Amino acid sequence: MTDPFPALAVIAAEEAELQFTSFTNDDAWALGCALVAAARERQAPVAVDVRRNGHPLFHVALPGATPDNDSWIERKARVVHRFGHSSLYVGQQCREDGTTFEARYGLDPRRYAAHGGAFPVTVRSVGPVGAVVVSGLPQVADHQLVVEVLRAHLAGVSP
Repeated sequence: MTDPFPALAVIAAEEAELQFTSFTNDDAWALGCALVAAARERQAPVAVDVRRNGHPLFHVALPGATPDNDSWIERKARVVHRFGHSSLYVGQQCREDGTTFEARYGLDPRRYAAHGGAFPVTVRSVGPVGAVVVSGLPQVADHQLVVEVLRAHLAGVSP
């Protein structure tokens, strides 16, 4: 059974909450390592990617991840970069409007995937500057892992 999709308002609240005051290469490393630790604890077969302005700063494929996960990472990250929202937000917005991402935007599904797991790296007073992406679990679980780790990371605690 898959997790139900969270309401758009819930995802919007997560995006408003989970913002940085700045975002450096060291921040990307620390966030990536925190995601890897949380994924390893769950024995999750995921790939993790953190980038700023399209520049890959952290990328790991854990046991069980496949090359397909890298394709999903690229496709989900493109959604974040194009729309400035999490990939789950963009997909849920379409679902709540009674349409699909493909029908609404007409973007090539080989290049864009509005499936959960990519979340904007947002700097307060600046806006989105990158993306943190997890791929390998069902899409809502990918999204939830990112949100859980971001929340703990920004609070300065272990997830």
